[in-house]
Amino acid sequence: MSKFDKKINGYFIDPAIFTFKFVKACDVCICSGECCYYGVYTDLKEHDLIMKMKDRVIKSMDHSQTTDTNKWFEQPEEDEDFESGIAVGTELHNGKCVFLDRQGFCTLQKIAMEDGEFKWKYKPLYCILFPLVIYEGAITIDDEHLDRMHYCNKPENQDSTIFDSCTEELEYLLGKDGYKELCGYREEYLISLSEKNKPNGTKKK
Repeated sequence: MSKFDKKINGYFIDPAIFTFKFVKACDVCICSGECCYYGVYTDLKEHDLIMKMKDRVIKSMDHSQTTDTNKWFEQPEEDEDFESGIAVGTELHNGKCVFLDRQGFCTLQKIAMEDGEFKWKYKPLYCILFPLVIYEGAITIDDEHLDRMHYCNKPENQDSTIFDSCTEELEYLLGKDGYKELCGYREEYLISLSEKNKPNGTKKK
């Protein structure tokens, strides 16, 4: 049983995403893709797609990455938060995810853009969503991973909220109608939060 009340398109919603502070936007030129240093869990279907096009991936890799496909992924493991029920972690090479190039760009996103495809066509969902994560069926904050960050986890850099900085990602996950419903829920939640924070004795006009 989830501790969250609202559910949209099969996902429970952690309302903390509406207020949790975060950077306004990702800037690889500043952080060099630090969130990708530790690898990511992919769905088995995502893993299979990447391996199916391994020659294309290798073509766009640089000298800091390994082209040995046997060193790209960990052993599969069961995880109900993944569509197939199976998660496959990416390996690390030179202190970063095997698909992260020396400039801090994701090779999987890079090849999609090079080939005129949608930028996230090959990119694993959990890469797309960070700093959001799907955990126990809920869209919530990946605070465990966020705590490792040296740039986007600094309060002085957090001039937005996770919700505002991840509008494209949330619409990608939930669809246009789901995102619209999420925006409505956000408005309701912020109003209720404001009411709770009013001093005792203050009446709603």
